[in-house]
Order: sequence, then structure tokens, then C-alpha cells
Amino acid sequence: MDQDDPRQLLIKVAEILDRLNIPYMITGGIAVLVWGRPRFTADIDVIVELKPEHIDKLEIALHQLSSVGYIDKDAMEEALSRHGEFNFIDGSTGMKVDFWILSKDSFDASRLKRRIAKEILGQKVYFISPEDLILSKLRWYQKSQSTRHLEDAESVIKVSGGKLDVQYLKTWAEKQGTFSVLGRFLSAR
Repeated sequence: MDQDDPRQLLIKVAEILDRLNIPYMITGGIAVLVWGRPRFTADIDVIVELKPEHIDKLEIALHQLSSVGYIDKDAMEEALSRHGEFNFIDGSTGMKVDFWILSKDSFDASRLKRRIAKEILGQKVYFISPEDLILSKLRWYQKSQSTRHLEDAESVIKVSGGKLDVQYLKTWAEKQGTFSVLGRFLSAR
């Protein structure tokens, strides 16, 4: 695997999830690269609709991907029970893949339904929609006050602006309490 190209690991993880019939979508910094401006990211964030029957197969597949990699089955099971996250570290690249368990809330159901397939190095990979990425970044900003999340949301709005479903953005921003921040970005574009 090319150590300088995170896309190689991305498509291998996508192939595993597709083969195991685990619905997923790429989010975080890699999704910002797709929908917004280029920026550094040290990991791959994946939201997965993981079920108990997937755990053993996913653990085996990730071990086969990188026999010197790190994956902890107990962490996978705990993440599933708490709707949290677990990670896999690829031994050949040192890259980390964070697997976030899809929650049962209506926003997660909506964003999984709205995921968008993009072709990466000839492989179909599902990404969070630009609207849902913006909304996620606003939620993360609300929790952490990290300006990185605002910068990411702003870059997606600037790059994807004319194609965005603004009514969808406004509706969900109102529901999640981030409407005032979203409003500043929308009025500035």
C-alpha cells in the first residue's frame, strides 16, 4: 500500500464494508477534501451502521488488511453498545481509521439515507453529503468550540455553495440548535 496516499487505505476499508454489507459513509477531514478545501488530515473517519453480527467478520477483515495493525474487539463491542467509536491502525501506513457507530437519532438516519457515492481510484466510496457534513461540523463546533470545525463548514459552503439544499440545512440547523452559526455563513456567501 502506498504510504503517502491515504486513498489506498480508504478504498480498502470501503471494499471491506461493502463486502460485509455494512452501510457506511466517510466523514471528517477526508469528506472536507471532497466537498470543501484541501486540508491536512491524519485519519479517516467512517460512520458505520454496525450490528453485533458484523463484529467478528469486520475484525477478521481488518486483521487481514494489516496483520501488524491494531484493532480491539472489546473496543468494537463497547462502541456498539454505547454508540461510540473504535479505531483501527493500519500497520503498514500508521494511519488511523476511526469507526463511529451510527446512532438511532433521526439526523443519523437522514444522513445515512443521503450519503453520496463518489469514485476514488476506480472504487465506489460513500461520503456524507455536503449538507450533512456542514451540519455535523456545526454540531462538533457547538460541543468543542474548535474553530477547525467552523473553518471546515465554511469551506464546504464556499466550494459546494450553489449546489447545497439550503432548506435542508436550515431545517436541521434549527433542530440541532446551530441555526445562528449557519445563518452567519449563509448570509456571507
